[in-house]
Amino acid sequence: MNLKPKLWTKDFLIVSSANFFLFLTFYVLMVTLTIYTIDNFHASQAQAGLASSIFVLGAVLVRPIAGKKIDKIGRRKMLLGSLVLFLIASIGYFLVNGLSLLLIDRLIHGFAFGLATTATGTIAADIIPNERRGEGTGYFAMSTNLAMAFGPFIGLLITQHFSYSIIFYAASLFAAFSLVASLFMNVPEGEKGASPQKGFNISDYFEKRALPISIFIGFAGFTYSSILSYLTSFAKEMDLMDAASFFFVVFAVFLLASRPFTGRMFDVKGENAVIYPSLLLFAVGMVILSQSHHGITLLIAGAFIGVGYGTFQSSCQAISIKEAPSNRMGLATSTFFTMYDFGIGVGPFLLGFLIPFTGFKGLFIGMSIFAFILIGIYYLAHGKKASAKKKMQHEKRLSA
Repeated sequence: MNLKPKLWTKDFLIVSSANFFLFLTFYVLMVTLTIYTIDNFHASQAQAGLASSIFVLGAVLVRPIAGKKIDKIGRRKMLLGSLVLFLIASIGYFLVNGLSLLLIDRLIHGFAFGLATTATGTIAADIIPNERRGEGTGYFAMSTNLAMAFGPFIGLLITQHFSYSIIFYAASLFAAFSLVASLFMNVPEGEKGASPQKGFNISDYFEKRALPISIFIGFAGFTYSSILSYLTSFAKEMDLMDAASFFFVVFAVFLLASRPFTGRMFDVKGENAVIYPSLLLFAVGMVILSQSHHGITLLIAGAFIGVGYGTFQSSCQAISIKEAPSNRMGLATSTFFTMYDFGIGVGPFLLGFLIPFTGFKGLFIGMSIFAFILIGIYYLAHGKKASAKKKMQHEKRLSA
């Protein structure tokens, strides 16, 4: 009897939990920092946007270095050290009394986040058995997807009913949970690999085999950033705020329901069998969102986008790891998230220039069109190669 290697180990549950609380902190602050900055420091929209996005900038800057150094420093040391810094930066919001200090704390917080999430992603990739790579990466990515759903919900709920200090208490508590959970994890250390060449070498900072799918996910993150940043404004304009507060909850529920099927399909039928349908679902969801005039329509869009976006995002993460050799898993993980963070971070800034001309409805119509274009980008980045590889494997089986 062929028994599948165990996936739900103690260490897999711990690293997923630590990752969940990291991202929960990120999303709780992401949706609240802009309005906090305006209300407390009388900042302009541009300054408030910078206070929100400088966190992502910190993560993007540090990820390539984290990917290069993680196995040299040690995965456990990098994880625990970055989580301590992450907790200190979370508590630091209580001490901020001006915009400059807020920007510095946000940048440090982003650095710590980039280091910690590179570590959790690399550790998870090593814990997941190769035979269950798609399924396991999908379940690990659920920790991010659930935080993506409940973080904005918690953040908006707190701002509606409590003071801003409660947001910082929540952020500090989540950061502490992540640190405490990680103390009980057995961390597999990676191979040291070859010593890097002297001087600057791009392959020391990016895994080239993971780069095509990582560039694709950067474009996808850019598209999704329109929802993260402007869904609330769109819903307010359309008088759909009650439904909008549950958009990400519906997103998570439908993604969670689909995960057992999509993860196994990735491992059995290959990535294209999962990614093409999920890209189509995402694009259709974006169209429904752009045409939402009723709360139920907005929530239906959340269901489509949850299954679509959540599925292909985790599948692409699995591809980035699968493409890389075992001693470069850290670099593959950091390459993937560097591009993803860049797309998420630069999106709100660039799209903000379009809104005066398009309005929020026009913005989402434009993003719907771009969501369909993503199907072609994926084909060029990886889909064509995956089809050729599957065809070759099929021909080998026939000739055997």
